[in-house]
Amino acid sequence: MHILSKILIVFVAIEHVYILWLEMFAWTTRGRKVFKSIPSHLFEPTKTFAANQGLYNGFLAAGLIWSLCITNIEWSNYVAYFFLGCVSIAGIYGAITAQKSIFYVQALPALIALVITYFADRF
Repeated sequence: MHILSKILIVFVAIEHVYILWLEMFAWTTRGRKVFKSIPSHLFEPTKTFAANQGLYNGFLAAGLIWSLCITNIEWSNYVAYFFLGCVSIAGIYGAITAQKSIFYVQALPALIALVITYFADRF
């Protein structure tokens, strides 16, 4: 279960590196295809805002990767709990305010990783 926990943390981190790339570097190209609910004419004027969001997603990914580098299992889990919790809350908020699919893409994988990480530490 411990290995599954680490695999899920890596998955969530990679997902947020992808979101970083999408929002910081591909907002006006690939972003149009991914964020279909945003009118096409708004991508160019919101490029700076999207890049800022992408940077925050990069911080989430960095925190998750950091949690994997900590050798003390207790502290590794604490850091993972924090960043998985942040991802979960951001995903829930995004699902409520922007697009419901954000829950399934962002929050649900983080919540699953959070639960598995918690129970991996217990058993």
